[in-house]
Amino acid sequence: FFLVYALSRTIPPPTPPCSPAIGAAGLVPAAPGAGGTEGSGAARGSARIAVKKAQLRSSPRPKKLEKLGVYSSCKAEGACKCNGWKSQNPPPTPPQTEQQSNAVNLQEPCRSCSHTLGDHVTHLENVSEEEMNRLLGIVLDVEYLYTCIHKEEDADTKQVYFSLFKLLRKSILQMGKPMLEAQESPPFEKPSIEQGVNNFVQYKFSHLPSKERQTIMELAKMFLNQINYWQLETPSQRRQRVPNDDAAGYKVNYTRWLCYCNVPQFCDSLPRYETTQIFGRTLLRSVFTVMRKQLLEQARQEKDKLPPEKRTLILTHFPKFLSMLEEEVYSHNSPIWSQDFLAGAAGGQIPIHTGDTPLYYSTSPVSVDPSTCGSVSPARKAASVLEPNPAGEKRKPSEPLPHEENKRPRVVGDIPMDLINEVMATITDPAAIPETSLLSAHSARDEAARLEERRGVIEFHVIGNSLNQKPNKRILMWLVGLQNVFSHQLPRMPKEYITRLVFDPKHKTLSLIKDGRVIGGICFRMFPSQGFTEIVFCAVTSNEQVKGYGTHLMNHLKEYHIKHEILNFLTYADEYAIGYFKKQGFSKDIKVPKSKYVGYIKDYEGATLMGCELNPSIPYTEFSVIIKKQKEIIKKLIERKQAQIRKVYPGLSCFKDGVRQIPIESIPGIRMLFFFSVGKELKDPDQLYSTLKTILQHVKSHQNAWPFMEPVKKTEAPGYYQVIRFPMDLKTMSERLKSRYYTTRKLFMADMQRIFTNCREYNPPESEYYKCANLLEKFFYTKIKEAGLIEK
Repeated sequence: FFLVYALSRTIPPPTPPCSPAIGAAGLVPAAPGAGGTEGSGAARGSARIAVKKAQLRSSPRPKKLEKLGVYSSCKAEGACKCNGWKSQNPPPTPPQTEQQSNAVNLQEPCRSCSHTLGDHVTHLENVSEEEMNRLLGIVLDVEYLYTCIHKEEDADTKQVYFSLFKLLRKSILQMGKPMLEAQESPPFEKPSIEQGVNNFVQYKFSHLPSKERQTIMELAKMFLNQINYWQLETPSQRRQRVPNDDAAGYKVNYTRWLCYCNVPQFCDSLPRYETTQIFGRTLLRSVFTVMRKQLLEQARQEKDKLPPEKRTLILTHFPKFLSMLEEEVYSHNSPIWSQDFLAGAAGGQIPIHTGDTPLYYSTSPVSVDPSTCGSVSPARKAASVLEPNPAGEKRKPSEPLPHEENKRPRVVGDIPMDLINEVMATITDPAAIPETSLLSAHSARDEAARLEERRGVIEFHVIGNSLNQKPNKRILMWLVGLQNVFSHQLPRMPKEYITRLVFDPKHKTLSLIKDGRVIGGICFRMFPSQGFTEIVFCAVTSNEQVKGYGTHLMNHLKEYHIKHEILNFLTYADEYAIGYFKKQGFSKDIKVPKSKYVGYIKDYEGATLMGCELNPSIPYTEFSVIIKKQKEIIKKLIERKQAQIRKVYPGLSCFKDGVRQIPIESIPGIRMLFFFSVGKELKDPDQLYSTLKTILQHVKSHQNAWPFMEPVKKTEAPGYYQVIRFPMDLKTMSERLKSRYYTTRKLFMADMQRIFTNCREYNPPESEYYKCANLLEKFFYTKIKEAGLIEK
């Protein structure tokens, strides 16, 4: 028999082992279900099995022989095929007293083959007590699995349990150790989850003081402990939740987990492994989202049961830890999953990244061999790259690297990423993005060329002549075509000069190919040691102009140089080319020091030296698409904000009760728009900054400030961003203060008031958060008055 990996759905056994203790993990175990940890019932079930094994192993030897005889084949002469002794008088269910059941007669015949019990256990006569106890443990595991099979209604689940049942049954017959037969043995992926989390702690927190780093280590241990006792959702449950996921891959990992980690917790005859030690990033990705949500929800629900020393750790630090880990789990270029991580870390201090992720920009450098003869297009056809090829032909695109998973510093602003993603979900269809007057001609200049490239109408290749390699006919034909285009479009340039540079091995040319012929290109020479590239010729044939080819050519050239880590262009432009280069980001303000290019770049009489500094964060070939999407996002956000500003509040009823006057700022909605407080506005920016910094530090140090320290996570507060469209928190205010955003006291007070207003709008009055907002608001206005920013 063979333990197959193909199963449609399995469920955890009825009584898996115990879950992590509250004292060790700091979390109350969640209820089992589609992913979760088992509770005290599981612990009791595992304990019952252990008690039964202990009782059976302490029984008299005849009783043990009777138990093993049931699972032992007959050894009588005549080649009897009976595979287990069956009593003529089976005990009733439930069995009677132990005194009756302990009376064992080795001469009692088998109901199936008529041979005696002694004939079934002759091979056990000289077996040591230790070996017999081991076999008895397997017997109880077999009986438990048999119960699981009969209690389970799902056919696929029965198949898996039955396979394990047969495996253990065979081990008893052969008196061997049960070994799972599989194509692969643990570990199944490297680095393991445990190693990856340890790498994450070192990668992100190695700079912290030892006490704070110890806190992070506690969080890491807590997280790993939860995974080791986590009940995976079945493949069928996962298909319903994530229908487009890799179902086959998850099914394989689920079966491995069931056989190597879950079932061995109560069937200790099988070898058991920790989930975090034999599985890696693949399994962690499949459970992380659900696990994170359940753990945080569970922590909020059970916060009152947590020990005081664990409460801050669980409610404040653990969500942040999980958020940072989530970025590394789902990022394609995270270094913590590299097997060379420790080797690379040994050379120096590990870089610490704390920035958030942008919507579009990719910053990961791509290594490309700058061969002097070949073809390379830096085009991003659906984020693809064409690699160098001696034949001058395109190769298959490499796997795209999602832009949203590349870490970039987030610019502090008023718009949270969750809200942007929500708006993006409504405009992901390009046909749904209408052409608006907001889009300038510059932003869409290369749109037609980009679409032609995606359809395969045009191609881009970086080519060059070589004196060291065998001539390639296609490349030579393209070089001749480029020489013709430059000669026709640049009549004032000597043809001999053009020919010499185009065929010079030190020069390269980004060629634009349409229908197999050259229609344009940019000839350039790279000076890596000086940190710049000189653009020599740039032209598109006359009948193919005004189609955006020139802009798209330059965008490809920019991406090509970003990959080669050269971020500056220099060129001498004549009077007819200055306009084109200005539109491509060139200016007369040269960023490269003069000492770097004097003596390297060719000087042309009557031409203007222009330069362009590249931003490695920008995918230039998709830049106009990004601008278009960003403007549409801003338009949608403006519409949403306008809808909220028009919110109508009920009228005031307090005057009917005899109230003569009320503070104007107590009127609902007033504080969201204006502050009518009277006080002195500090004219000196440095004095204002110092005053606001002191106030903010006092507020952050207040005992009731803990709910407002960081932005609310969407997974922690479901529906929060449907209710609160303009969130604010103390961390964002600190970043704004640091960037000198608060030029007046009113801006500062408005953001602070927004924190309290948002809290009261989302949370019920009896909640702890609502009370914290009221107390912190009172404290804040006390500090504002003490600073003289409003009248006392």
